[in-house]
Amino acid sequence: MFSKLMPKDGKFFELFDAHAELISKGGRELTVLVADLSNGPETLQRHWKNIDEMEQRADKITREVMALLHTSFNTPLDQHDIHSLITTMDDVLDMTQDFAETMYLYDVRKLTQEAVQLADICSFCCERVEDAVGLIHNMDSAQAILKTCQEIDRLESDADRVMRTGMAKLFREEADTRELIKMKGIYELLEAITDRCEDVANIIEGIVLENA
Repeated sequence: MFSKLMPKDGKFFELFDAHAELISKGGRELTVLVADLSNGPETLQRHWKNIDEMEQRADKITREVMALLHTSFNTPLDQHDIHSLITTMDDVLDMTQDFAETMYLYDVRKLTQEAVQLADICSFCCERVEDAVGLIHNMDSAQAILKTCQEIDRLESDADRVMRTGMAKLFREEADTRELIKMKGIYELLEAITDRCEDVANIIEGIVLENA
């Protein structure tokens, strides 16, 4: 049934793919931002603006999906699933944008090893989201989709462990209260990106179970 309905509104999948590509690009830009910290606030601002532009483009796609949803009689997925998927995908870029903005506003010049690890995990998660979203137009790929979602779940668990390690070290070793508060917020923002990626994976897993 899934494959019969899909061509009627294939535009949905085109929009999902376009949004997921922006999520992946945002994740890569995040890691470049982290690598460029020592280059000063102007470089930070440039990366923040790049991510902000991606987030605005993603918002436009989300609005287009919503408009299409309200005017389509037959949709390739359950309407609730379409709504949940695109809004949760949008949350990923929102959190990425929040991180980039916070880094600039806090004028962060260096990060802990754990924060750098978290940034890398965020980028990997965003790439896997793009992979999973790119497969949902074809339920013959159900096993590959589920495997990719499981990878996202594993990465999110890795992020939890890294954050707990980083937090413990932070509260043991950081004497500057302002620096502690700043870094704690950064850990939480990075971990939240992986949480939103896991939310996307959970929605996709549900779609597979309903339609495969």
